[in-house]
Amino acid sequence: MASLSAGHSEPMGGNRSGSAAQGVEAPVAVQQSAGSDPYFPENGDARYRVHRYELALDYRPGPNRLSGTARINAIAGRSPLTEFFLNLADFRIGRVRVDGRQPHYTHRGGKLRVRPAKPVRPGAAFTVEVHWSGNPKPVNSPWGGLGWEELEDGALVASQPIGAPSWYPCNDRPADKASYQISITTPSAYAVVAGGRLLTRTTRASTTTWVYEQAAPTSSYLVGLAIGKYQTVLLGDPGPGGVPQHGHIPAHLLPQFSRDFARQPRMMDLFQELFGPYPFDEYAVVVTEEELDVPVEAQGLSLFGSNHVDGARGSERLVAHELAHQWFGNSVSIADWRHIWLNEGFAKYAEWLWSERSGGRTAQQLAAAAHRLLSGLPQDLRLADPGRKSMFDDRLYERGGLALHAVRCAMGDDAFFRMLRGWAGLHRGGAVTTTTFTAHVARFAAEPLDEVFEAWVHGAALPPLPVPQSRAAG
Repeated sequence: MASLSAGHSEPMGGNRSGSAAQGVEAPVAVQQSAGSDPYFPENGDARYRVHRYELALDYRPGPNRLSGTARINAIAGRSPLTEFFLNLADFRIGRVRVDGRQPHYTHRGGKLRVRPAKPVRPGAAFTVEVHWSGNPKPVNSPWGGLGWEELEDGALVASQPIGAPSWYPCNDRPADKASYQISITTPSAYAVVAGGRLLTRTTRASTTTWVYEQAAPTSSYLVGLAIGKYQTVLLGDPGPGGVPQHGHIPAHLLPQFSRDFARQPRMMDLFQELFGPYPFDEYAVVVTEEELDVPVEAQGLSLFGSNHVDGARGSERLVAHELAHQWFGNSVSIADWRHIWLNEGFAKYAEWLWSERSGGRTAQQLAAAAHRLLSGLPQDLRLADPGRKSMFDDRLYERGGLALHAVRCAMGDDAFFRMLRGWAGLHRGGAVTTTTFTAHVARFAAEPLDEVFEAWVHGAALPPLPVPQSRAAG
């Protein structure tokens, strides 16, 4: 999530690079944090991890009625699993099964607590089946309602950071990443867009069933969905080996959209040059009929409001921001919410890189503007652990971008961009921390950058504006 000025999804995923540094051999597995998330201790259960979700949903927009079945394939942790929980909002529960057997369960306060008939052995695989139904609505949070949002004619999902339980049962912690298959049946007048590859679309009588597959490891809050009356267009010609990019927009907004998103294929090319191969099969953007405070980030998918389409590329930096999240935040995810600057600082810096490479202001000029802004604001935010109250503060975005610019200035462009490509390649599909990033940078830097990280990431006072090496030497 972000504020409007921060320009990212807000509350309301090829080839691997990274062999430039010695010792970088292969992508790492998802890192599971040891305990509950310090910012959201009620969300997520660290006693197990999910391998795959298979969701079969039926949604009727008129009455806003959702019914669903979830088949969840999971693996127990190091201790016998005598009980566990899934996060799920206030729906009617029709049936729960663990490995085909009826468990004891309770459903209160957004938690579906399950006690299997027989404890699950440490490290063993198990399957949970849940049937639920009701009228989906956003879950409450310090930032207002999050998750399933009923629109005037359709629906969308904006889950960051804790809105996923508003529409399906999940282990709602960012480090617990799984593959997804989502089947959604709606009246045939509506299109369904989800992150991932569309496997089938089957029409029977007055309804159509859309089946999407997201094979890449995906955090629960990044499962995106939009239901509405959209026209689909191809954004550029991906060519052999290219990334398919589609837009889904109301027909009357197509002229403005065609200009506002015309340069997205160029962004994709640039970001693949700078960050390494796009980490998913394809990328989709949706523009809703309604206005949104900020764009909504999901894996392989971004959602924009009609107010982000003006025919004058007025929101182009947001287009760049959301695309960059596919590498930083979605493919490379955070182990817990303390490390959110690794999502937002990177996407903010990607805005500056796009500007620099597309004929706009340079990263140095934008860094100077951000520095002037921050110099007039309270200096009590630490990137490494901003606290729940400040995790979506505009200052985190700007200071995060500046921290990366400081690393770039200290390393030089060649080492910095090799480091970025290595970061995205080595940790593709995984979950990381600030400590992980600090250690990664050290493998590419010619000299220790401890003072840079101490000042920009762990300290609160605003350091001097970073200056590129050549300029500093001159």
